[in-house]
Amino acid sequence: MYVQQYAPVLKSLAWSSLVAALPLLVLFVLLGGLRVRAWLAAIIALVVSLLVAVLVYAMPVGQALLAGSEGAVFGFFPILWIVINALWIYRMTVRTGHFDVLRRSFSSVSDDQRVQAIIIAFAFGALLEALAGFGAPVAICTVMLMAVNFHPLKAAVVALVANTAPVAFGAIAVPITTLAQVTGLPEDVLGAVVGRQTPVLAVFVPFVLVALVDGVRGLRETWGVALVGGLVFAVAQFLTSNFLSVPLTDIVASLLCAGAVVLTVRARRGSADRVAVAAGGGDVPDAGSGRHGGVDTAPEPPERDSARDTLLAYLPYIIIIALFSIQQIPPVKKAIDATTVKFRWPGLDVRSPSGSQVSSTTFTFNWLATAGTILLIAGLITVLVLRVAPRTAVGSYGQTLSELRTAIVTVMAVLALAYVMNLSGQTITIGQWLAATGGFFAVLSPVLGWLGVAVTGSDTSSNSLFGALQVAAAQRSGLDPVLLAAANTSGGVLGKMVSPQNLAIAASAVGMAGREGEIFRRVLPWSLAFLAGMALLVFLQSTPVLGWMLP
Repeated sequence: MYVQQYAPVLKSLAWSSLVAALPLLVLFVLLGGLRVRAWLAAIIALVVSLLVAVLVYAMPVGQALLAGSEGAVFGFFPILWIVINALWIYRMTVRTGHFDVLRRSFSSVSDDQRVQAIIIAFAFGALLEALAGFGAPVAICTVMLMAVNFHPLKAAVVALVANTAPVAFGAIAVPITTLAQVTGLPEDVLGAVVGRQTPVLAVFVPFVLVALVDGVRGLRETWGVALVGGLVFAVAQFLTSNFLSVPLTDIVASLLCAGAVVLTVRARRGSADRVAVAAGGGDVPDAGSGRHGGVDTAPEPPERDSARDTLLAYLPYIIIIALFSIQQIPPVKKAIDATTVKFRWPGLDVRSPSGSQVSSTTFTFNWLATAGTILLIAGLITVLVLRVAPRTAVGSYGQTLSELRTAIVTVMAVLALAYVMNLSGQTITIGQWLAATGGFFAVLSPVLGWLGVAVTGSDTSSNSLFGALQVAAAQRSGLDPVLLAAANTSGGVLGKMVSPQNLAIAASAVGMAGREGEIFRRVLPWSLAFLAGMALLVFLQSTPVLGWMLP
């Protein structure tokens, strides 16, 4: 048995936090500074975390190794299980030619990559986040962006940056449901406050996506579409989370956003055509054809696909959405959840200082309810509907596993690191030190959420880890517990793009395994910039300046 301790170095949280942060510092320096391959950086950081746990926190070697083993298994199931099956579906559609049809369909809406980034990465990605989460949006959207001729690096960066604002309400608002469970605060109130923070972020994300695709020119030429997409998503997210249903927030926001962007593009196209005709010219192409608008390759000659071919191209994603939607029907959800098995990780016995068993020592084997299994079922249905030859389906699965081999090592090592840090007490040490800053903690509260997601790759895990700590810190500092608990979620969404497991997912999806550090350097400035904005927003919401924003 191991009893956690939070200040092992000179009985000081400050000194202990410096030591506890070593694994994270090693990981990020290796990735972003020394450009070490992600799988190797993750393994080195894991070794550092084990040494800190054993030598500094006096965690028994066996308990430390067991904690790491549980994290590694959790990294494969359910996280990698989702990615493997999502990419399998993609590989099958590529080998059967259906993905080319899908690419042409998206291009028919607009061949402007700036617009495609908003529709695919932001709107469609938000829908996938709402239904599945846990890496599925990044895995699917990166390959969809590549299908419309995005450069692999650009596709990965755009998909990661887009996967921010929707995350708080992802997987049918599981992060907020979890936060309510660990804090004892009402779920609808927490959802309402988060719905007054992340919409502010959502307004700016489409502008960043446009800038990533085409720089200043993209902003100048496509700001209207970005504004419509961001505002519609933000308003829908606010209204749905506050007045309709917290679990449905991202579903409503993503669908309304996609519809608004498509209508705006068509209105702009019609207006441009009328101007061209009035000027005595012919039809004008979309801003974004050829190299214009950040397109990386010359557009292909137009090719018409039949309605049947187009439907078949969309069918795998329609099946995915339908299955995830059916899963949320109460009787179905109850029946599926009944198959879930929970058990104590064999041999792992970690207690908090109060003597209670740490909850993360319990492993949840939701073999049927997990998004990965739903995607596997969707893939099997896709095989039947698209009449994919069994040899092609099996070959595509083998190809997917082969391409993901380094990502599998990376994700399992990162989650092993997260579990060692969490169960030894390293992560809580850092959190308690930040929480001891008094009223200034309103600024640091989102940073703590960001840190939790950067380590674990999950807003749900970050809320499990730091939710109760945020409430306790708020009570000691005289701040609003609901505000800081919500800030943990809202700040956490900005850690997704720099989480090593999500970097590995994005890199593998676009065939850049081993170059995660390059992607990390591209997204880190945006993650930190958005985090600074969120910290300022939360701080002002804790004062009379923006206190009126809270319910």
